[in-house]
Amino acid sequence: MNDLKTKVVVELRKMIMDGVFAPGDRVAENAVADRLEVSRTPVRAALAVLEQEGLLLPSTTGGYTVRSFTLEAISDAIDVRGNLEGLAARQVAEHGLSRALMQGLQACLREGDSLLSTGKVEEDSFPRFAEMNVKFHSLIVEGSGNVAVKRALALNDAIPFSAASSVVSTHTDPLEAYQGLVHSHFHHRAIVEALSEGESTRAEALMREHSNATKSIVRRMRELRNLPVRGAHLISV
Repeated sequence: MNDLKTKVVVELRKMIMDGVFAPGDRVAENAVADRLEVSRTPVRAALAVLEQEGLLLPSTTGGYTVRSFTLEAISDAIDVRGNLEGLAARQVAEHGLSRALMQGLQACLREGDSLLSTGKVEEDSFPRFAEMNVKFHSLIVEGSGNVAVKRALALNDAIPFSAASSVVSTHTDPLEAYQGLVHSHFHHRAIVEALSEGESTRAEALMREHSNATKSIVRRMRELRNLPVRGAHLISV
């Protein structure tokens, strides 16, 4: 994927997730090209990529429309991620952790400890936790050496709220929001312990349970439609 095409894919994906386009809206090559100040060629290629990812559907009148996602479809994608990452964790535990992988995971744990050390949710708590969470999950997938898992996750992650980066709060109570992060980080510690002890079955089960926690967040997002959560508008009622 060339640099310009990649840039258009990223920008267009962001526009969809930020609500510039609503579910059912038509996404036309000309309009997108004008908005992004690029030619139609990279836009056409980017639209095809986003169709493959599942964010767009081909329109009977030409072009594409923005897709909406049912709770069931998102839950299925979360299950897929849990199973794929569970497999990766099991393989890491079976192969044994390299020194570099263990150091990377320990760094993630220290980062989580640091951002939770205040005992409350700060303004940057969720973005910081999301960044750390992506690193944590990526380390395990990379550490497994399973290229098929990595590729499958890249495709599955295009479905809103199914990726490791989907760390959002649906709690209006700051204490509940903080406790949610604590619970997630507790999973991280348990996963690292299982990996370091070579407990492959436990590591796999913990990784699957860790991803399943996202389902309750998505359900609450559908119930509270006015929550200012990126991508929530794509969830169908």
